[in-house]
Amino acid sequence: MCDTADDHTIYVVRTSAVEIVAALFRRARMGSLSPADAQAQAAQFKNDMRHDYEIIEVTENLVATAMALCERRRVRGYDAVQLAAALELHTMRTAFGLTPLTLVCADAELNAAAAAEGLAVDDPSMHA
Repeated sequence: MCDTADDHTIYVVRTSAVEIVAALFRRARMGSLSPADAQAQAAQFKNDMRHDYEIIEVTENLVATAMALCERRRVRGYDAVQLAAALELHTMRTAFGLTPLTLVCADAELNAAAAAEGLAVDDPSMHA
């Protein structure tokens, strides 16, 4: 699903870079990933961000939507930013007659909030 060679467009919020790199090095500190593997995967992700993904920038409107989502849904801060970006992108895609957005996420709470907001969701852990 996330293979850009399959003509899928992957959208990523700019702040996702922080979350991904932090998660990789947290796994290295906890011992489930070697420091060398964390470094290699972080480098690969940074390269992918530059070349393979469409970046959604954090704007004042996006932050306002994220704050509103925090008030009405059970979501953490960065998750609210992710959801706000997905909703904004979904609205734009729909307005241009493009296929609806699918949020790909393994977080059950974020998926529930996204579904409640009308987004299609796909949990990659269900495909393992």
